[in-house]
Amino acid sequence: MDILHAFSLNSLAPSYQVYRPSPARKTPALRWFNHPGGLVEIGHGGDAFAFDNEGPRHSAHLAPFRLASRLVTNGEWKQFMADKGYRRPEVWLSDGWAAATANGWESPLYWRQVDGEWLAMSLSGLQQVNDQAPVCHISLYEADAYARWAGKRLPREGEWEVFARDQPASGNFIGSGLLRAAPAACETPDRPEQMFGDVWEWTQSPYVPYPGFRPVPGAVGEYNGKFMANQFVLRGGACVTPEGHARATYRNFFYPAMRWVFAGVRLAEDASGTTT
Repeated sequence: MDILHAFSLNSLAPSYQVYRPSPARKTPALRWFNHPGGLVEIGHGGDAFAFDNEGPRHSAHLAPFRLASRLVTNGEWKQFMADKGYRRPEVWLSDGWAAATANGWESPLYWRQVDGEWLAMSLSGLQQVNDQAPVCHISLYEADAYARWAGKRLPREGEWEVFARDQPASGNFIGSGLLRAAPAACETPDRPEQMFGDVWEWTQSPYVPYPGFRPVPGAVGEYNGKFMANQFVLRGGACVTPEGHARATYRNFFYPAMRWVFAGVRLAEDASGTTT
């Protein structure tokens, strides 16, 4: 993330690695997976490695909800932009609108329009925006605005976890060598896909301690506990995350205005909503 951000500020748009084409896939239709809600167990339990902020495992109540089958794509994000999504305060949180207007946000970070075509800075230099690939480098504020514009919402972290925990933590991680988000494969029609890898997924959950959380003694205990204020949780890992460094319980966290993160959005809705 640091390398990409630094390179993006260089007028020569340097490349970290040679460009590799993404798999040629057409975006599968968006589907919805229902969960009945109820009392569930979330958080890390057992003796396997986990960071302290992933536990303790505890009970949480979920209302019935639906989770989208895949991530929001660049092509769908362009529809939001074409509908003046960045200029419509009614779909933005107040703090988000203030950040968007103060910083002149009109597209995801690293996007730029050249001769009417959208390009994006990547670790392989400037490349054409792939409409089939997941949108990336958006803040929580942008993700939330898109969800409201679409008539949906962002998932809560417990909702994301109950779908992810029955899946292998595999996907487009750093080992693929692609170093950017790839289109959905539609290989798992019975469950949501892209839960791991590609982009970190913003949730609407604030980064707060789980019930019973206590920072471990010493300097290590400062890393997670001291940041539990004014940030939001992301789940799932990204295309620059090492294999083995992602779990269904892993809680990443960033401030809501940060855009340099390899972060995107998956939609959710209450079960009483209307599916599309």
